[in-house]
Amino acid sequence: MDYEKMRLISRILNMHFIEQKNQSDISKMLDMSSAKVNRIIRDARDKGYLEINIKTPFQNLFELERQLTDATGLPEAVICPSYSDDEDTALRTVGQAAADYLVNQLRDSDVVTISGGKAIAEIVNALRADRSYNVTVVPATGGVQGKHYTDVNHLATRLAEKLGGKALQIHAPLFADSASERNMLMQMRQTREVLDMARHANIALMGVGSIVPESSSYFDLRLMSREERDKLVGEGAVGDLLAHLFDTDGRPCGHEHNEKLVGLTIKELRDLPLTIGVAATSEKVNPIIGALRGRFFKTLITDEGTTAQVMDLYQKGETA
Repeated sequence: MDYEKMRLISRILNMHFIEQKNQSDISKMLDMSSAKVNRIIRDARDKGYLEINIKTPFQNLFELERQLTDATGLPEAVICPSYSDDEDTALRTVGQAAADYLVNQLRDSDVVTISGGKAIAEIVNALRADRSYNVTVVPATGGVQGKHYTDVNHLATRLAEKLGGKALQIHAPLFADSASERNMLMQMRQTREVLDMARHANIALMGVGSIVPESSSYFDLRLMSREERDKLVGEGAVGDLLAHLFDTDGRPCGHEHNEKLVGLTIKELRDLPLTIGVAATSEKVNPIIGALRGRFFKTLITDEGTTAQVMDLYQKGETA
């Protein structure tokens, strides 16, 4: 390519991208057609003459989101800054990010189904809607009374109030005493109708739970002896989604517990249009890895520090 032609290309690129002139103005200044200017810019891109560097304040987080989705096949990730090593602060930060994301996704007439958990409680606390939404919020599972974050009916009601919508409740426990009792509870008309709405929800908002350490909120849902906990860990259980236990490969485990659950199944959750998993802190690294390998949700919302640990172990095929 001769010097003059290269000089013309360089001049047009500088005028358009550096001096912010539009293609019509360039064509007039250089006395050439707009079509030719457009073609030169397009060819310059194709030949690698043009590099675009984006330097927004949180560009490192956007790049980390891209790395995570590329490595795992996750459709979308939302990663917020890690402002503190304090776990409560991290969860509040992620809760705010998830609340903002939820509002941006909402449309009138949507049905939103939710799990219980500390992450969902933080989302509800953080949510600020700039208008009312004609939405219905329904639990994805039965409930556990005793703590505000385990009572999914309470969380669904509060979320609906903040959005200006309405909530339905499931008057059944999260865990039945047996598989046959679970089947009976699932066939009760009120439970069946609410869960059928959950199965056809537009958006599912789920906290990702952990089994380790012993202070895990999973054990706020179901009392267990030390022997039962050790058995679960021995089977490889690291996390739960909708109280369904799974290992680091996303495979179900703890079947004697899972079969007593009143709520949606993981398969039903996967079939929903938008499933959002929310988790943060180092104790959630293995559960997140298992959930990613199991492809349990379409969007993960977490923080920078948690993502760095997940990425390091996921790419090595390891766990914490």
